[in-house]
Amino acid sequence: MANISKKVSWSGRGDDRGERTPLLNGAEDGKYNRHLSGGGIFNIGRLSTVDLEEITPEEDIVRSRLKEIPHNAKLLSLKYESLDYDNSENQLFLEEERRMSHMGFRCLETRRWVICGLIGFLTGLIACLIDIAVEKLAGYKYSAVKQNIEKFTEFGGLSISLILWAVLNSAFVMVGAIAVAFFEPIAAGSGIPQIKCYLNGVKIPRVVRLKTLAIKVFGVICSVAGGLAVGKEGPMIHSGAVVAAGVSQGRSTSLKKDFKIFEYFRRDTEKRDFVSAGAAAGVSAAFGAPVGGVLFSLEEGASFWNQMLTWRIFFASMISTFTLNFFLSIYHGKPGELSSPGLINFGRFDSDSVQYNLYEIPLFIIMGALGGVLGALFNVINYWLTIFRIRYIHRPCLQVMEAMLVAAVTATISFAMIYFSNDCQPLGQDNTEEYSLQLFCADGEYNSMATAFFNTPERSVRSLFHNPPGSYNPLTLGVFTLAYFVLAVWTYGLTVSAGVFIPSLLIGAAWGRLFGILLSTITSSQSIWADPGKYALIGAAAQLGGIVRMTLSLTVILVEATGSVTYGFPIMLVLMTAKIVGDYFIEGLYDVHIKLQSVPFLHWEAPPTSHWLTAREVMSSPVTCFNRVEKVGRIVDVLSNTSTNHNGFPVVAHTTENDEPGKICGLILRSQLIVLLKHKVFVERASSRLSHRKLQLKDFRDAYPRFPPIQSIHVSQDERECMMDLTEFMNPTPYTVPQETSLPRVFKLFRALGLRHLVVVDNENRVVGLVTRKDLARYHLGKDGLEELHLAQT
Repeated sequence: MANISKKVSWSGRGDDRGERTPLLNGAEDGKYNRHLSGGGIFNIGRLSTVDLEEITPEEDIVRSRLKEIPHNAKLLSLKYESLDYDNSENQLFLEEERRMSHMGFRCLETRRWVICGLIGFLTGLIACLIDIAVEKLAGYKYSAVKQNIEKFTEFGGLSISLILWAVLNSAFVMVGAIAVAFFEPIAAGSGIPQIKCYLNGVKIPRVVRLKTLAIKVFGVICSVAGGLAVGKEGPMIHSGAVVAAGVSQGRSTSLKKDFKIFEYFRRDTEKRDFVSAGAAAGVSAAFGAPVGGVLFSLEEGASFWNQMLTWRIFFASMISTFTLNFFLSIYHGKPGELSSPGLINFGRFDSDSVQYNLYEIPLFIIMGALGGVLGALFNVINYWLTIFRIRYIHRPCLQVMEAMLVAAVTATISFAMIYFSNDCQPLGQDNTEEYSLQLFCADGEYNSMATAFFNTPERSVRSLFHNPPGSYNPLTLGVFTLAYFVLAVWTYGLTVSAGVFIPSLLIGAAWGRLFGILLSTITSSQSIWADPGKYALIGAAAQLGGIVRMTLSLTVILVEATGSVTYGFPIMLVLMTAKIVGDYFIEGLYDVHIKLQSVPFLHWEAPPTSHWLTAREVMSSPVTCFNRVEKVGRIVDVLSNTSTNHNGFPVVAHTTENDEPGKICGLILRSQLIVLLKHKVFVERASSRLSHRKLQLKDFRDAYPRFPPIQSIHVSQDERECMMDLTEFMNPTPYTVPQETSLPRVFKLFRALGLRHLVVVDNENRVVGLVTRKDLARYHLGKDGLEELHLAQT
């Protein structure tokens, strides 16, 4: 037991008090500015919770001066519920399935394909809208600033141009940040961590709402047009997921509009599959990479997978790319020309420039390691910055001001870099620069630093990949890499909708190109290292892999986006190296942010050193059980008890007087009981055979997903004495494990089947405990071996 962390008392009778553990909450208002008591003894096998302490007025005054929300990474939040990815096979469900003919099942399958097609179509349309809006707004902004700079370069007074640029940036960002901070805070960031959690089985509040989608799209247009070091690709994945969650339900709960279609799919299992298709369609629209989208969904998201699902998701991804191409071709005045694949088009690499030799492979591996180190540095700085934001910048007005400050600083740094740069390049015949600035360069030349800064990030990446050798001075690239790295770290985590893909690619492309230029100066023969664009691509892959730690999907996305399979092997090598090196220091950026939110996220495998733990030691007990025929008053009292707030209840054969556990008969959920109480499905006496209105599955589906709270259901005193027969509605075949089952085995069963509750029974099949997601997510591998997280009641 030497490998167990000292932070946790593992003895059954331990008497050491837990430390005073502060609580994570990035909430806006001050009501969460409270300390938590470490509360009690940590015994293995018991749900250790941390309760809110009462605060005296004097303490409150002291805390209001501090204006700090404390944070502790050793917490697991109890505010997140699990999703039900396991169908409740009760009598109603089985009767409906048995009534359905073969033709009925074929119709259902057809509807699934139709929904996936709709998801792809709508996601492509949203991508098209974002692309056109950003292009138009950025075009107006850069044209105005360019004219201003050209005017004042001759007459002096360039500070006015700087002020104009900073004000335009801040104005765009302010509008986007106000929308996110005040109307829908969940729309901040890229949304990929939240979608990862959703597909993992965690119910993140408001993550797939229509309002979230509207704010996300509006916010990302503002932040990219505002010149922040962000991309519009990450939010596309979240947008696709929201579209999928809405379309597949055939109604909008936000707009209170029910179209009475796709009612069969109103349950978590079906919705989860469509959300994975939406996320894939988002990747596909963003990068023009349908296969990459499918692999992203598989690698980052889904906890469950089958062959038909893969095919449907691929279909949604293809439709998404096609839709985007089709509408963009009309917008560009070339209807029917479907050659531009996604939102970001890296441009095709010529076959001559993409050749690489065997002796370059070690160089690629070195670049991968460098990308891993830089990615880890990015994640570490961003981790501490995010903790600082959680503690101090938790009011919406402060969040908007910070976003505006970053926008102004970005414009100022960009302007200073361009102003002090004397890297002038001749304008070629095929001048592809959209907004080339002459500034202090001679006639017929342009400032090459302006190509990197005075542009949308996507265009900058393309110019780093494809501009001919000699387009950039090494000093320009070095300074640009450093400045953009600092800006990107500071920007990720602001209260704006923004992705990290493009800034990562841009940083990597800059130092990759620099690496290529330095190689060609070290070696005398110019022909071998002739093309720095090749190294820009490898650097971009290394940097992005070092930050987000995706391997399989990222390889395919980059291969598809560049249209060059030649580089499949080097990109794969670089991403593997970046992941191995980066993981040595810190987790990937998305995992860091998931951990900062204290989400009970289950990884693919249980912690490696957990074999000696058993179900008896990790389960929650004692368990609240119901009889097959239960008194309505008791059900209402149990559901109304705010201190427990359980969501699943084992149903047992009649319990004995001496409180011995009963034999398991089934499992019933809180949501099912609420629907039963709402429809008053009970009789006056247990023996009575009064015919009450027969409930159907439709009644449960109509209440999904926002089941009413128990407080909204009125039960009179007479009704409390009635009895409720749960036999028809409970799941009679819940998954159970013996109490001696090892933790990895419990974990595998729970994770693979997407369970919400796992009943632990003794050798006579009597209920002794219940394993939930939080019981398993508590255990993780820390620096000192296996650690147990505290559970915070938030």
